[in-house]
Amino acid sequence: MATCSWLRSCGAPRYPLVRPRRRLLPRPGCWASGRAPLRTYAPGPGGLPAALLRKDSFVGGRWLPAATAFPVLDPASGAELGCVADCGATEARGAVDTAYKAFCSWRGVSAKERSSLLRKWYDLMIQNKDDLAKIITAESGKPLKEAQGEILYSAFFLEWFSEEARRVYGDVICTPTKEKRALVLKQPVGVAAVITPWNFPSAMITRKVGAALAAGCTVVVKPAEDTPFSALALAELANQAGIPPGVYNVIPCSQRKAKDVGEALCTHPLVSKISFTGSTATGKILLHHAANSVKRVSMELGGHAPFIVFDSANVDQAVAGAMASKFRNSGQTCVCSNRFLVQRSIHDSFVKKFAEAIKTNLHVGNGFEERTTQGPLINEKAVEKVEKHVSDALSKGATVVTGGKRHQLGKNFFEPTLLSNVTQNMLCSHEETFGPLAPVIKFDTEEEAVAMANAADVGLAGYFYSQDPAQIWRVAEQLEVGMVGVNEGLISSVECPFGGMKQSGLGREGSKYGIDEYLELKYVCFGGL
Repeated sequence: MATCSWLRSCGAPRYPLVRPRRRLLPRPGCWASGRAPLRTYAPGPGGLPAALLRKDSFVGGRWLPAATAFPVLDPASGAELGCVADCGATEARGAVDTAYKAFCSWRGVSAKERSSLLRKWYDLMIQNKDDLAKIITAESGKPLKEAQGEILYSAFFLEWFSEEARRVYGDVICTPTKEKRALVLKQPVGVAAVITPWNFPSAMITRKVGAALAAGCTVVVKPAEDTPFSALALAELANQAGIPPGVYNVIPCSQRKAKDVGEALCTHPLVSKISFTGSTATGKILLHHAANSVKRVSMELGGHAPFIVFDSANVDQAVAGAMASKFRNSGQTCVCSNRFLVQRSIHDSFVKKFAEAIKTNLHVGNGFEERTTQGPLINEKAVEKVEKHVSDALSKGATVVTGGKRHQLGKNFFEPTLLSNVTQNMLCSHEETFGPLAPVIKFDTEEEAVAMANAADVGLAGYFYSQDPAQIWRVAEQLEVGMVGVNEGLISSVECPFGGMKQSGLGREGSKYGIDEYLELKYVCFGGL
């Protein structure tokens, strides 16, 4: 979920930290007692940007409180960052009604004007990129350099779709009779319900919303309960950019209400489109709800990406690609390599160099510390899953090369871990870990590697390293995934289609194809000529 260009830039330079601005006071009743600073780190980058740190829902161009609020926690320390409006099914249905009223006029706005408004939103994101990045780091734990990269990636989707808005073309079809003309129109589908994850709390919104607004749709966004501040900050900037009331709406909610809100959005008769990024299990539930009214859906679901290293590969390049693919965002991306399949003749060399790279280049710490490359996992449950996968592998004969346990910094931190002697019967071989765990499996032949790679019921991304041109073509075509990195560990870009095969989802996001997910084709037959 990250472009090659911005990730490379994030890994090299040292960005200056933004000095603290004024701190916010907690909403009454949110904290158990007294006033508290938003962060407690020393020397620490201080408070978050008050102008962008909104706490209410955003519906119809207005900031609306809810009857209750839920706390948002800093995954690095467990401290409360603030409390956010806890919307329920009633608020969700109201937001859809508002979005539909706005759609009735937004669909008639010219493509040029929609393009201009998206461009203004992009410009405001760039102007506020440092503050937006601080919000991401605070609520997700992502290292600040990576958060700065995500904001650029996120803004680029608004820029891209501001340009694509003016390229929605219809068609003229020759008919068999001279008395008729046939036209094909492309029209916006209507209100889109957008449900986004916590691991890319800004980019996953703009990748969907940019396309939707460019097409002439309006949206209701339900952000992840762990990271709502980023979605609300985008709402503030959308409002400043002049996006009309009701076109972009945000309804945050707690985990307790997420099921009801998701169902309300997927079953509302005025919602024409569902776009979801998250787990395959949750995606199946939403698909079931959407099926009753036959809604259009886009699903970017779980992955279990193989990373294959053939004996013809440049091992040093493969290690560099493995580091980039596996450990950004502490292994918490859907396109992270989850299984490392290495040909027997180069296995030991690869494992040795991979271990050295992990020990030398990865630094666990708070995301605001300049040296940090690995922040915390999002919560305790995420850490427990990594522990479970490591424990299961060790009980079945795997060996810890480096890492293997929780980090001394705190409960949500886990050491970057490399396992060898991994086999196909271990959990980490057939379940997505979503954490900093790299299991290495030996293979002997190309056919064996491809079979192992394709054994999963998901197929989002896959990677392999080889210097054999014939093998490159064979394997690229045989891998059952939606995206393939050949001698490259970073594959995502706004210009290229993002999506998977099998149970990794439906549809594509980004690229020139992304806007089609929000358009209907209408055939018009003009007779009597």
